[in-house]
Amino acid sequence: MSSGIFERFHSMPIARSSVLWAHVLTSPVANLISLVLVVCVALLMGFRSGADLLAWLAAAGILLLFTLALTWIAMLAGLSAKSAEGGGAFAYPLIFLPFLSSAFVPTNTMPTSVRWFAENQPVTSIVNTLRALFTQQPVGTGIWIALAWCVGILIIAYLVATAAYRHRIS
Repeated sequence: MSSGIFERFHSMPIARSSVLWAHVLTSPVANLISLVLVVCVALLMGFRSGADLLAWLAAAGILLLFTLALTWIAMLAGLSAKSAEGGGAFAYPLIFLPFLSSAFVPTNTMPTSVRWFAENQPVTSIVNTLRALFTQQPVGTGIWIALAWCVGILIIAYLVATAAYRHRIS
C-alpha cells in the first residue's frame, strides 16, 4: 500500500479514503448483476412469487445493505492480512453462517446450543425476512432486526476498516 498505484493515488488531490470507497461501491454493482442472473435462472426454473413491487424493492434493499456490510468486512480483512491468501482466509468463518441459520432447515429442528446461535445471528433474520417478503407472509419485526444487523455490521466494519486503512498508510 506504499508503492505503485497507491503512491500515485496518494499524490493526487483526492481523499485518501476514495481508494476504499471505489472498491466498496463497485461491489454492489457486481453483486446486483449476479442477483439479476440468479433471479432470472430461478424464474426459468419455475420460481414464482406473489410479492408486489414494494416487497421486491425491500428485498433488494436488504440484500444491498448486507452486501455493503460484507464488503466492508472484506475490506477490513484485506487491510489486516499480511498477504492475499491471508485476506481470503478471513472469509472462512462467514461461509458457515448460512449453514447455521434458517436458510436450509428450520431452526426448531436444530440442537439447543446450535439453535440459540442460529436464531441470533444476522443470516437467519435476513433469510426469514426475505422468505416472508417473497411468500407474502407477515414480516413483523423481522425486517427491523434484519435492517439493524445490516446497518450495525456496516457501521462497525466501516469504522474499523477506515481506521485500519489510516493506520496502514501512515
